[in-house]
Amino acid sequence: MTSIKSMLQKGLTFSLLLGFTRVAFAAAMDVRPGVTEMSREIQDLHHLSLSIVVVIGILVFGIMFYSIYAHRRSKNPKPADFHESTAVEIVWTLIPVLILISLAVPATRTLIEIEDNSDPDLSILITGSQWKWHYQYLDSNIGFYSNLTTAQAERDNLEPKGINYLLEVDNVLVLPTNRKVRFLTTSDDVIHSWWIPDFAVKQDAIPGFINEAWTRVNETGLFRGQCTEFCGKDHAFMPIVVEVQAEADFDQWLEDQRLAIELASGQAVADRAKTWAMAELMEIGEGVYVDHCATCHELDGAGQGSTYPALAGGEIPNGPMEAHMDRVLNGAADTEMQAWAPQLSDLEIASVITYERNSFGNETADLVQPITIFEAR
Repeated sequence: MTSIKSMLQKGLTFSLLLGFTRVAFAAAMDVRPGVTEMSREIQDLHHLSLSIVVVIGILVFGIMFYSIYAHRRSKNPKPADFHESTAVEIVWTLIPVLILISLAVPATRTLIEIEDNSDPDLSILITGSQWKWHYQYLDSNIGFYSNLTTAQAERDNLEPKGINYLLEVDNVLVLPTNRKVRFLTTSDDVIHSWWIPDFAVKQDAIPGFINEAWTRVNETGLFRGQCTEFCGKDHAFMPIVVEVQAEADFDQWLEDQRLAIELASGQAVADRAKTWAMAELMEIGEGVYVDHCATCHELDGAGQGSTYPALAGGEIPNGPMEAHMDRVLNGAADTEMQAWAPQLSDLEIASVITYERNSFGNETADLVQPITIFEAR
């Protein structure tokens, strides 16, 4: 009997050591800690739950294995002769209740904090589109699209992939440190999901609905995420990049953006006043097409079935100019063609329409000026 007790003690000691070693190993191999208090609270809650589950598993399996060994057939055990024990029933009822309370209290507190979107210092509307993000700073007249910038050659395995493959964009979302930022998420087309793991923020962007989330980041840096809701053929090409700046730097960034908007407005006026040559429009249009249109319509304009119609010899680029402008500006209902009026400048739209009507074997010799696009909006 003494040897059995000794073996049991050694077995339980080994199991406990193994269990806590596994918890420590899991913590060491876990995702890196977040950069917000909320993300660290969530991770601590996960570690607490894991520790409790491991201890319960060790105790339950330890008792089970001891019972199997101590009462094996070769020992000719005599079963205990009793029917119930009120004390035991109370104990095995109270212990799970206490365990659940120990988990429920911090979990409820954290959940309440997650849902507390009140009194933000900054509000940003995030709109998902196939396949890009639009950010609108609601407290300022500042908004822009954020597009993937990973080279097509990398995506086609023609060049080595960079360290931030499929996680690089042209315009990053800029946030300040030490301020509560509220995110309002929605979508223009299908369901997307905006996710930044370092913030522990993941919120669905649903057409016709606005969901809320918030964060307060205490350190500067560059943080990356992705769309985590399958949203079509280029779902993997919707990265999220957030740059967190010190408060003074963020305020200066806001001022720089306001100045850039004023300069862009002045440039747009100058673009509309100029009469552009075909060669100029074709050069600009090719760049716009590669950046924004080739994903669906292919680089050679061959398209992808009826969902993304071919532009080479297509009805729209070879038909009336007014119909072509309307399709690019306003999109087409019940199709994958989105409206580009809010996304591109008059010059960019004029250029890409000119390019489409005079490329891929299309020879309309038509060109459209930025002033015409401005008047058609």
